[in-house]
Amino acid sequence: MGSSVEPMERRFRCTECGKCCFGLLPLTLDDALKHTGRFPLVVVWTPVRQGTRPFGQAARLGTTVSLGKRKKFAVRVAPTAYIPPSLPCPALYADGLCSIHAEKPSRCRTMPFFPYREESDQAQMLTPRSGWECDTSALAPVVYRDKEIVHHGDFDFELGALVDQAAILGPYADWLLESVPTLREELVKVSKKKSGGHVVVNFSTLLPRLPALDVADFARRKFPVMTAFAAKTAGVPELAEYHRRYRECADELAHLIEARPRAVG
Repeated sequence: MGSSVEPMERRFRCTECGKCCFGLLPLTLDDALKHTGRFPLVVVWTPVRQGTRPFGQAARLGTTVSLGKRKKFAVRVAPTAYIPPSLPCPALYADGLCSIHAEKPSRCRTMPFFPYREESDQAQMLTPRSGWECDTSALAPVVYRDKEIVHHGDFDFELGALVDQAAILGPYADWLLESVPTLREELVKVSKKKSGGHVVVNFSTLLPRLPALDVADFARRKFPVMTAFAAKTAGVPELAEYHRRYRECADELAHLIEARPRAVG
């Protein structure tokens, strides 16, 4: 008699607890620019080791750094809402609901799936983190079967945006790595850490790669966001690095605003 193999199924349902709406939020470039006046934007560079499952996708969507002797690592380059893990998303209501649900970023819509990984490598993403109240019980719908996502819509949309923006972020990453040698050094150090990590770069480094962007308008919209987050993190020792970054970005934005005054007439 032949043997039948049961399909590998994973269940998941969002309970709208808001527990995942804290900390860093990777964004597509389109979402980052759309929500400039809401999120404190930076560019987060995350080394991905060669030989790991996410390596290929990270290299495809970002860039790679050679270590010599045929060794290298990929770098995921993501416009990101730079929010400390102890602070909620600025769009989160006190009751845990999203205040911009109808226009929330693709990253939020695709959760818990993560297109920086191949579709066949999503099972790990369906295990809720400690403290999250996601429903993975038998009552939740099947969302992943035999290493395939049941409903592709949001995943495909976000992945398509990431593929499209790679034409901008890949050359940007290579240019900045060549222009700023210390960036490569920092990435190499992080790539060797067992716990992993990332390197944060000011969003202003990306502006020269966005010729259609109104830089002055961008700066005016982003400046109050950065100053607000600087105020939230002032005097909090464990958030000192975040505070420093917010202040640094706010100073850069102030210079951009002064250099490009609002047109009159």
